[in-house]
Amino acid sequence: MKTEVLFAALIRGGLINKTGMPWILNYEKNNNKTINIYDINLSNEEEAGEIIAEGIMKFSSGKIPLMIKVNCEGIEYNYLIAPDFDGIEKIQKGEVSEDWEYTERSLDIIDFGVSRGQVVKNRVALVTGGAQGFGEEISRGLVSAGAFVFIADMNMEGATKLAESLNKEHGKTCAFPVEVNVADEASVEKMVETIALKAGGLDLCISNAGVLRAAAVLEQDISSFKFVTDINYTAFTIVTKHCGLIMRAQNLCAPAWTTDIIQINSKSGLEGSNKNAAYAGSKFGSIGLVQSFAKELVEYRIKVNAVCPGNFFDGPLWSDP
Repeated sequence: MKTEVLFAALIRGGLINKTGMPWILNYEKNNNKTINIYDINLSNEEEAGEIIAEGIMKFSSGKIPLMIKVNCEGIEYNYLIAPDFDGIEKIQKGEVSEDWEYTERSLDIIDFGVSRGQVVKNRVALVTGGAQGFGEEISRGLVSAGAFVFIADMNMEGATKLAESLNKEHGKTCAFPVEVNVADEASVEKMVETIALKAGGLDLCISNAGVLRAAAVLEQDISSFKFVTDINYTAFTIVTKHCGLIMRAQNLCAPAWTTDIIQINSKSGLEGSNKNAAYAGSKFGSIGLVQSFAKELVEYRIKVNAVCPGNFFDGPLWSDP
């Protein structure tokens, strides 16, 4: 993990732990702003988690600075801080000069008065395969519930169009397109880095990207079988790995904060599918991954689950060859 990405996740975790609420952090390579800056000095990366956590807990009650500057081994890392992306833009334009105010609350207290529609409010979310089909509607639903959503897809034209539409519809910056090929680990790693440097971290990953190549087992070519397995099964592991690394880094400084990874699976992950074995097999296998990842990542308060919907014949998975 790149140093600037690690520090972003650690700082965001520290802010969450201090305030009981999510924040947006935006990495700036160079700082030429005259604003309130809090300095954190590190000798090396190994001590970053503890020192960053301790430094943030010393902030004045009810106040968060506009920028945190981390000095480590002669290199300076600058992070703008705001409750949302519009706040980041205001800092960049010089329209904010005072520290952010907030009402402190404990992460250890469960607020049972929060409605189901508010559980993702102000959280940073990722939806893979988010430009169309299930992914598009999931992205729309998350934005409507108050989340900040990164719409990840190979179809950048569609992802960009959807993000622009959602930002216009809601009158604020709440959605971003990000390019990814989920079967390519380097591409997934770059996607997660982009999110961390723009938002500071990640609270929710919806692993939705999937493909289907239906054929009888006696007729299907193995290249198609492997393609389905690569996208529906192996890619879920790649996405979980890199999203999990960011979530774990946040957890180091916010041990009570919970995050989520949710795979959009299928009814074919619960019951075999006639002449569609590649798809069903990949989905069955993914249920095993979900259960295994859940046992492993709960240590970092990362919950891993699957949703198994039925057929959506009007979606691109079935209707677009």
